[in-house]
Amino acid sequence: MIRALALMAALAALPAAARPPRLTLLITVDALGSDVLLRNRPRLQGALGRLLDTGAYFPYARYAYAKCRTAPGHTTLATGANPWRHGIVDNRWVDAASGKLVYAYVDPTHPVLEATQKPGSDSGPANLMAETLADRLRLATQERGKTVSMSFKSRSAIAMAGRLGQAWWFDASVGKFVTGTWYTKEFPAWMKQFNERKLADASFGKKWELMRPREEYVGEDDRSYEADSYGLGRTFPHPLTGGLSAPGTDFYKAYAVSPDSHTLLVEAAKAAIAGEGLGQDAVPDLLAVSFSGTDEVFHEYGPYSWEMQDTMLRLDQALGALFTAAERAAGGRANLTIVLVADHGGATPPEQWAEAGLPAQRIQPKAVLQEVSAMVKERFGPDVTVLMEEMDVYLRGPALESGKVDGAQVRRAVADFLAKQPHVLTAVTRDELYTAPDPMGYLTAVRKGYFPGRSGDVMYVPRPFHVLYYAPDGSNHGTPHSYDAQVPVVFAGKGIKPGLYLTETDPVNVAPTIAALLEMGMPASAEGKPLTEVLTGK
Repeated sequence: MIRALALMAALAALPAAARPPRLTLLITVDALGSDVLLRNRPRLQGALGRLLDTGAYFPYARYAYAKCRTAPGHTTLATGANPWRHGIVDNRWVDAASGKLVYAYVDPTHPVLEATQKPGSDSGPANLMAETLADRLRLATQERGKTVSMSFKSRSAIAMAGRLGQAWWFDASVGKFVTGTWYTKEFPAWMKQFNERKLADASFGKKWELMRPREEYVGEDDRSYEADSYGLGRTFPHPLTGGLSAPGTDFYKAYAVSPDSHTLLVEAAKAAIAGEGLGQDAVPDLLAVSFSGTDEVFHEYGPYSWEMQDTMLRLDQALGALFTAAERAAGGRANLTIVLVADHGGATPPEQWAEAGLPAQRIQPKAVLQEVSAMVKERFGPDVTVLMEEMDVYLRGPALESGKVDGAQVRRAVADFLAKQPHVLTAVTRDELYTAPDPMGYLTAVRKGYFPGRSGDVMYVPRPFHVLYYAPDGSNHGTPHSYDAQVPVVFAGKGIKPGLYLTETDPVNVAPTIAALLEMGMPASAEGKPLTEVLTGK
């Protein structure tokens, strides 16, 4: 009798043990390449450091497509698919109808609420061609599970929210969090109250100071190839005014670079947790938080800068408040899973590489465009025009539209011309993308990032250490090379087996692994697979 009662008690406990986490916290750190995290890890003694120590840590995840950017990175994490399926090939591309550059999440029928939208900018998920985790969660729970996505960048928040979640992002033109009319027609009370606090304005006139003594930072504070934007200057301390006498757009842009942006994003996430009641019942919820400040620092100062070292320390500290709030909302650690990943890495300013003796060079995209345009005009006449978005070349003009000039011949000529340039590793036309030999494997990455009608007519890959960037200083990302493509992935909390996993994985596996933890089907277009080695079933 006693044995039977014990068996019944054990069986009764099984459903509770098998339940998915009440709350999953999905953190994206923009431009956190594996190298940046590995270099800074010994100094991370806060929440991020503890997460690495207690979670399932993959230092060497690697994106499989060529253009490692914010919009495709976040969309891949949300869908478990590469751009050839989800359609978000870059942060922006040339629109086939208008011939103009548009942003990935442009949605003119759903403008931004309470902010003036620039034509062609991000505001909704219309261009998304695949289901996201947020969408699958909403459907799988019969519209009971919630997803809230937050970032300083619209493209990051929209990608993670998909069609059926909520997306909130910080708009520098108004200095507050906004959303598009796709998601809601009126701000909820909790977001109105949060914006009314004007927390960003409290930093106006302050300075971004070093968190640790100067002698603890590696390298030099002032380098000639660092940028000086929004009145921040190149050295510490960095004034937070944007060169203004009162809070305004340039101040908010300066603020977005500073680690104070981490703190504001955490406070916004805490407001969302309370306002939406995330983690309050057995129906799983998802909170996606994308920290954009690291990417802003990277572009301005580079991955080895004092600014990047300091922002990592500040992020390490800021994450503690977010983890505490999420744990409290879920009713304890036993009901919370945390996932941390990056959308891409980033190149060192090429001048710094060159100083170290590497064959590095800064390549101005405008100069490449001028060279290609001159060749095309000489060979095919003025009625063929060339547009470029860094590694994608778009060919337009009346001569092509009328058939007067053979399009395949023009595309082949452009690919041959680019392939001969000293900064180019390989180039391919859309006609030959799936048939061209690929001895080095780079075309495989180009293929996974190609989506008809959005990708270029000709695509190319720069040589390692050759950085395509419009600015004369700072740095960029967007290639399939390791410094851009390799990122960390960390899982921790309910259902996770801790450990250091040195096998290379693909970030397309993140969404399927979260889906498995939530005990639901994968997003419809997912090509990744659950990382079964980190799942315990508990």
